[in-house]
Amino acid sequence: MIDESKMDRTLGATIPVMFREKVKKVPNHTLQLVKNKSGVFVPYSYSQVYQHAVEFASSLKKIGVKKGDNIGIMADNRREWLITDLAILSLGAIDVPRGCDSMGMEMRFILNFAECKMCFFENARQLQKVLEKIEEVPSLKTAILFDYQEGPILAEAREKGLEVLNYHFLESEGVNISKEEWIEIEKGMDEIQPDDVATIIFTSGTTGLPKGVQLTHDNYIAQCEVAHSVLGLMQSGDIWLTVLPIWHSFERAFCYMVVALEGGFAYSRPIASVMLQDMNLVQPQWMNVVPRLFEAVAQGLFREVKKLSKWQQFHFKYSILIGKMYYKMKEGVLGLRCRYRWYPRFLDVLWSVVPFALLWIPHLLCEITLFKKLRSRFGGNFRAVISGGGALQPDIEAFYHAIGFNLLEGYGMTESAPVISVRNSKKPRSNNVGLVFPSFDVKIVAEKDGQIVDGEPLKPGKRGIILVKGRQVMKGYYKRPDLTEKVVDSEGWLNTGDLGMISYDEELKIVGRAKDTIVLLGGENIEPQVIEKAINASPYIERAVVVGQDKKYLGALVVPDQQNVLAYAEENNILYDNYESLLETKEIQNLFQTEIDTLDNAKNGFRTCERIGKFVLLKKSFELGKEINAKQELMRHKITEIYKKEYARLFK
Repeated sequence: MIDESKMDRTLGATIPVMFREKVKKVPNHTLQLVKNKSGVFVPYSYSQVYQHAVEFASSLKKIGVKKGDNIGIMADNRREWLITDLAILSLGAIDVPRGCDSMGMEMRFILNFAECKMCFFENARQLQKVLEKIEEVPSLKTAILFDYQEGPILAEAREKGLEVLNYHFLESEGVNISKEEWIEIEKGMDEIQPDDVATIIFTSGTTGLPKGVQLTHDNYIAQCEVAHSVLGLMQSGDIWLTVLPIWHSFERAFCYMVVALEGGFAYSRPIASVMLQDMNLVQPQWMNVVPRLFEAVAQGLFREVKKLSKWQQFHFKYSILIGKMYYKMKEGVLGLRCRYRWYPRFLDVLWSVVPFALLWIPHLLCEITLFKKLRSRFGGNFRAVISGGGALQPDIEAFYHAIGFNLLEGYGMTESAPVISVRNSKKPRSNNVGLVFPSFDVKIVAEKDGQIVDGEPLKPGKRGIILVKGRQVMKGYYKRPDLTEKVVDSEGWLNTGDLGMISYDEELKIVGRAKDTIVLLGGENIEPQVIEKAINASPYIERAVVVGQDKKYLGALVVPDQQNVLAYAEENNILYDNYESLLETKEIQNLFQTEIDTLDNAKNGFRTCERIGKFVLLKKSFELGKEINAKQELMRHKITEIYKKEYARLFK
């Protein structure tokens, strides 16, 4: 339910205006922390970044950028990205972003479809992806490189008719801005309307061609106005470690919300070793992640523990067990358990209070001897980490809760700009993706085979399709009103395509994807994500894809966790020539069969038809842009195409 009382209406109507007002309020707060070549993080204040953005906007205006222009940005997280974004938006232009992991075919499609005359590139290597078939992007006339270096690629670009510019030259040119030009840029900010498009984010979707999601200034401001009510633990001046792709809507929205809450960013990389090192250097309070990232960190810790003495392993194992039990009882005492069927809340308290009291001293000892040390590896100052873009594994979530690490879960989609819900940082409840943002209406409606049966909202605890409505819903798909009409109805309700339910305390729970439902030959409807989530809990499984549409039984394409499989082979003296041959050994095949059977069975709530009949072990991890997209989602249509032979083996 949209709650006006929780909205901060003082921010301003557009992103540049909001930023300008925050600069007036906290000019000396750190906005960016950027690592230099010596590995030292250099701070940039709000006033410095604003000055750079206005100066750069002046330079862009001089080379022809005007209101309504679509400007490409093909680059990853860096200091220059935010300045470029703010400069483009300050001119009323629209940025069209994508990351360096994108394939040339995707880049060319996006730049051509959005008719971008100008595009920023990370470096010459990214520009080369466009040059491969420059005839597919006839509108592109100007390329601006963040990392500019003369060479054969730039020479080729000029031969093919592109003007190639150096970002840093344009940035330095902006220093010469006059007072009149500065006033004119700020005047232009005030002329931008809330309903003006700020960005077109092309979904890296799990099916078909990318669709350009048009997000307006107001789509983002709507989230910024309620961020304080959700991120209740955040304080002015808090630092977020940023590792997720800034072009993607999840990180992008939080970028603006952090500005609204007067925080800052430290730029790192989504590599566990680099990220952990930067955590200790910066000691951030917040961070956004995808589930696989913190799962990898946990798995790394578990591997380290295996190398310790038997006593240390015993201490770790039982400390974590105590931590899990303590947290579970604490949830009961504090009323933090989800209720998908109604019962009096005081029953949780009665059931939990005695065990909670008995566990208090053992937990205190574990806190002193282990948990505090584990948290210090993350910098020691985290208030919370927010996981989005996929479901957290229950055992991984339980581990972080056990050591006192506040790992939250959020949910959204690009078409909703994107955040729909996040667990409240002060009172997080497990087994859900949080309370719906106060800027949204949400309802769960009945469905059959992925199609809406009835628009009436279902009662708490009943499963159906999630529909959302509010200021965050996109303006529509770029140049595709036909596709827009399929997901946004005449009343403004956005069909998320996700299956979920509402708890009796108004939290949202995701149970699957309506479009991913597998229908077996026997007519049984199967939600593959639920089974995949269970199987992925195995330390030997990096990723599993459940398949079986129109088949008699389910199969699974399994990506093993190579490090853990090799460690298992060494511990059990299994002879093999190479990793590929190891996966074919009887011992490893039996290991995976046991793991799958242990996790996917009736004891864990799975029906007979939801059991995996056959599996195939894949020899390589999934790659971004190939089998998974930037949100770490499986691109199922590509996977079944790439692994046609393996798929056929499952159903011989």
